[in-house]
Amino acid sequence: MSESMRAMCLHAPGRPLELERVARPVPGPGEVEVRVLACGVCRTDLHVLDGDLTEPRLPLIPGHEIVGEVTALGEGVQAPAPGTRVGVPWLGWTCGECEPCRAGRENLCERAEFTGYTRDGGYAEYCVADARYCFPLDVEDAQAAAPLLCAGLIGYRTWRLAGGEANRRLGIYGFGAAAHILAQLAVARGQAVYAFTRPGDTQAQAFARRLGAVWAGGSDEAPPERLDAALLFAPVGELIPTALAAVRPGGAVVSGGIHMSDIPSFPYRLLWEERSVKSVANLTRRDGEEFLTLAPEVPINTETQAYPLEQANQALEDLREGRLSGAAVLIP
Repeated sequence: MSESMRAMCLHAPGRPLELERVARPVPGPGEVEVRVLACGVCRTDLHVLDGDLTEPRLPLIPGHEIVGEVTALGEGVQAPAPGTRVGVPWLGWTCGECEPCRAGRENLCERAEFTGYTRDGGYAEYCVADARYCFPLDVEDAQAAAPLLCAGLIGYRTWRLAGGEANRRLGIYGFGAAAHILAQLAVARGQAVYAFTRPGDTQAQAFARRLGAVWAGGSDEAPPERLDAALLFAPVGELIPTALAAVRPGGAVVSGGIHMSDIPSFPYRLLWEERSVKSVANLTRRDGEEFLTLAPEVPINTETQAYPLEQANQALEDLREGRLSGAAVLIP
């Protein structure tokens, strides 16, 4: 009889997660078993639970900001070796054969699998992961590192697609987990950060200023000067035309979320003068290797609130209601 473990399981969208004892997973060919030390709670998890992302594997163990220790190797795997501390991100498997994969755009793989969505994730004591998509981590504090695996990586890709450090004035809409990490990188690169929060959220605005933002206000406010680029981490479609109005001619608006409410119609004048709107899809291993090297150099310090595994529903609700500064992390 196989060993068992505790896990928080989703049986249908719209229902709370249930704490269950399930079979401990066994790594298949090309996979490793990971003992979960910490798993971040991400807004994408809410989109899975709410049914905004419509094709989850059910029943499902969510969670894709995993920091853990390799405990067993599947067939054909030599690295990462047992005992290695690793991070497991959202992009969990790619085919390596389709046109995007062959073109170096594995984030757009036609058959991709995703941790905590189409593959079981880290809201558990153990998980299995494709060895190719495990990033070795030289960190002591698993809780602090967990948000780097999605909030950090997706934030970094969003920043890079917007032009990276070429932008002098950078607007960030939605000042949560991704924004609080990215703001530190941007400030370290000499960029002026303008933080946009929920209207009236003075606590989040103070948090942004503490991390180095030169200005912080509600998303219903105009910045004091034109932005070179705007990054969106709030899943609110109405912010697209708002951000377009805030950027200079030639500026970029990049959405880092995987799901967003409908974008309302807006006059062409907002898009004219070579402004652009882009979206970020997933991540690549290059993003992981670059960002996880940069993070300790900056250094990026995450602000986290720990919850025991069985309080996953509370952590998700606190995220939904905007009660967190920084990121929630489950500790199995």
